[in-house]
Amino acid sequence: MSEMANTDPEGIDGVRMTWNVWPRTKVEASKCVIPLAASIALLRPHPDIPTLPYAPLRCKTCTAVLNPYSRVDTNAKIWICPFCYQRNHFPQHYAMISETNLPGELYPQYTTIQYALPLSANPNTFANPNLDSAPQLQQSPVFVFVLDTCMIEEELGFVKSALRQAIELLPDNALVGFVSFGTQVQVHELGFSEMSKVYVFRGNKEISKEQVLEQLGLGASVRRPAGVYQKGVQTGFPNSGITRFLLPAADCEYTLNSLLDELQTDQWPVPPGSRPSRCTGVALSVATGLLGACSAGTGARIIALVGGPCTEGPGTIVSKDLSDPVRSHKDLDKDAVPFFKKAVKFYEGLSKQLVNQGHVLDLFASALDQVGVAEMKVAVEKTGGLVVLAESFGHSVFKDSFKRVFEDGEQSLGLFSNGTLEINCSKDIKIQGIIGPCTSLEKKGPAVADTVVGEGNTTAWKMCGLNKSTCLTVLFDLSSSDRSNTQGTINPHLYLQFLTSYQNTEGQFLLRVTTVTRTWVDTAVSSEELVQGFDQETAAVVMARLASLKMEIEEGFDATRWLDRSLIRLCSKFGDYRKDDPASFTLNPSFSLFPQFIFNLRRSQFVQVFNNSPDETAYFRLLLNRENISNAAVMIQPSLISYSFNSLPAPALLDVSSIAADRILLLDSYFSVVIFHGMTIAQWRNMGYQNQPEHQAFAQLLQAPRDDAQMIIRERFPVPRLVVCDQHGSQARFLLAKLNPSATYNNAHEVAAGSDVIFTDDVSLQVFFEHLQRLAVQS
Repeated sequence: MSEMANTDPEGIDGVRMTWNVWPRTKVEASKCVIPLAASIALLRPHPDIPTLPYAPLRCKTCTAVLNPYSRVDTNAKIWICPFCYQRNHFPQHYAMISETNLPGELYPQYTTIQYALPLSANPNTFANPNLDSAPQLQQSPVFVFVLDTCMIEEELGFVKSALRQAIELLPDNALVGFVSFGTQVQVHELGFSEMSKVYVFRGNKEISKEQVLEQLGLGASVRRPAGVYQKGVQTGFPNSGITRFLLPAADCEYTLNSLLDELQTDQWPVPPGSRPSRCTGVALSVATGLLGACSAGTGARIIALVGGPCTEGPGTIVSKDLSDPVRSHKDLDKDAVPFFKKAVKFYEGLSKQLVNQGHVLDLFASALDQVGVAEMKVAVEKTGGLVVLAESFGHSVFKDSFKRVFEDGEQSLGLFSNGTLEINCSKDIKIQGIIGPCTSLEKKGPAVADTVVGEGNTTAWKMCGLNKSTCLTVLFDLSSSDRSNTQGTINPHLYLQFLTSYQNTEGQFLLRVTTVTRTWVDTAVSSEELVQGFDQETAAVVMARLASLKMEIEEGFDATRWLDRSLIRLCSKFGDYRKDDPASFTLNPSFSLFPQFIFNLRRSQFVQVFNNSPDETAYFRLLLNRENISNAAVMIQPSLISYSFNSLPAPALLDVSSIAADRILLLDSYFSVVIFHGMTIAQWRNMGYQNQPEHQAFAQLLQAPRDDAQMIIRERFPVPRLVVCDQHGSQARFLLAKLNPSATYNNAHEVAAGSDVIFTDDVSLQVFFEHLQRLAVQS
């Protein structure tokens, strides 16, 4: 593990590409099988990124920002843009520039640099004119908690204590609102502490933003025109009524705590054999409407705490009759889902409203049944919201993750708002789209490709919410004209620039500029450079993201076949072999791990939906699309570490042969962390040897994987589930499901003593690779 930490594959720029050397033409690129794609960790903290206290210098033709790859003539005070070759004059305040006196943005090591923009300068010069804009003031963060009360007493108790802890952790100036819902929606007026005052909305019909405002007394007749500010109101909201519903945490902590004390589970009677009436959709509409009136354009978050399926009003996912099961993957495939499409359409509408207002929807769902994550996914992903799925509000997966959202310091997630990303690229490069938590701003330009993947048709995207770990995948295309060859001979380099503007928690606008370069290569002449520039991990993650996307949008898409075909084509193109001789097949080290990644991807929860609910699948894919490459690679191919008496902890093969009676294994599959004790170790532990002074070494052996597991858990969001189990125990399935079944009941007689077998008909990696060799060498 520590070795990986030292070699940081993302470097200062946070950019990783499937190919680090690019073919010249569209035809050559299509022969590479794996698409040209870049994964960028937008705001990854790095000690070497400087912040400059002034606005950036932009090219007058293509608006790219001055960067270390610009050609500079210090005598004539001119710089040439590497993207469009436009000559630009330096403005007056750069008059002192010389060979020995360069501004920070031209230093060769500062390929990523940050600008702190003055409050008057909105960096979103390309922002969508349809977005609600608000005057820029030092903003307070806004949190509206939307709490489901249709749950058992015990679960409600867990949520209340989590909420109390959150309110304590909030900064004093953070504005807080509170909405609870069951059969109906209650908006609580916090500004009237003498007596609890509640506005009630019916849960069974759709409600427009205007109706919400009218009923809360914030309608057009009551509202002042935007931009007229009250004296003495610090928040900068154009509406005085707002202080009734959104109050600084310091002022309403007492009111909120007494409100939580009084809050009971939903009192509406539930007939036997029925589900409770739960109007999740209306509650989220009301919260969205409230925020639209109060704080459009500011970094506000709706934090929804949901404990079961919506059965009432818009967004319903299942009927109230308990004999009707909640939709499964089989139902979705057969189109036997009466509510699904309507609910998705409702959440698509809600996501548009949230994006226009610049607000985020965070979803914390805890239930043994499904709650509708599959339907709500669109609103969470397009606004850049957080999502956590747990079995209970009392489980550490929920409790620890929820606490992390409000924590400061090292543990802080670094929640930012009002983000936009703009991409500039060299002349022959086109952008197909982005997979990840963002929304297209539909900014057309010469760099927009004809093919659309994910959020496409644009060179600019909006992210209402983003954090330190937000990562997006950009897919590129090449314009195939032969002119590109002549272009390439003039300049062997291609350039990409990522401009991420965002607002930090203090309300300061920052712009992070990352400019990267790669080399064009004529693959028709030599493919050696291309091979050396292949990034296997990034390629595997991009294929996983593409497969997941296709499974959602293409009907009848067979992900396993698509992955197999892509792998066979890749091995045929880049393997060394004699035609029709499988034994002669070898793969260059640059590709040698890729088949194993694809083998694990085919068996992963992203492709195999059997045994997972649509909610779980949506949850897994949401996280796959937003995490950096190293984390996403662990989701696809978990890491396994072995602990034993006679050696230091060491990486082990992800194979059933790694199980031994005298070993402890630590499996990190991202969503869960498993500590697995071999048979002998478990027996000694049960006999209490670790408590005897002469068996100090055994006590240390038991403790080591626990310490390492805690380190993994501390750094991750959502917090993974910790499973501690023994060989042959019922929980051992968490480990066995992830291992290569090299020993199954078919060849159990060959297995070494103390090892294990897996009861499965799945093929092993060995068999998979033999098939691959045979198919790749076919003429």
